[in-house]
Amino acid sequence: MSAEQNKDIFRRVIEEGFNSGNLDALDACFSLHYTEHQFGLPATLEEFKGSIRYLRDTFAPFSLTIEDLVADGDKVWARLTGRGADRNGLMGRPPSGRSFAITVIDVCRFADGKIVEHWGVPDRFHQLVQLGLLPRPVGAAD
Repeated sequence: MSAEQNKDIFRRVIEEGFNSGNLDALDACFSLHYTEHQFGLPATLEEFKGSIRYLRDTFAPFSLTIEDLVADGDKVWARLTGRGADRNGLMGRPPSGRSFAITVIDVCRFADGKIVEHWGVPDRFHQLVQLGLLPRPVGAAD
């Protein structure tokens, strides 16, 4: 597969899976035995789909916007913006309705046209600050 084809697969995961909720589309994008390296994400594709459902339900309307996308060899690197709002409550608190916009960095390794490894780093601290669950650091920029 070419670097451009790998980028197209990554876009499909974001646009169809995360943004549209078409989780069946992910079956063609991931190896059944892919390795997940992001803290807190489950190890199987079916469990990963459950994580996407959780994001889409808890932070509706949830979306990811690809800001930068680079492919090199068998890897795709992306900088995304994740957006959503607290609709179901977090950490035992009632829903606040507050919204957030955070940076997410993703790296995927591909083999035979499928994602075989994923590393992800969402800015969870910034998300919690925007949702009012952590205090804003003194002098911190938005």
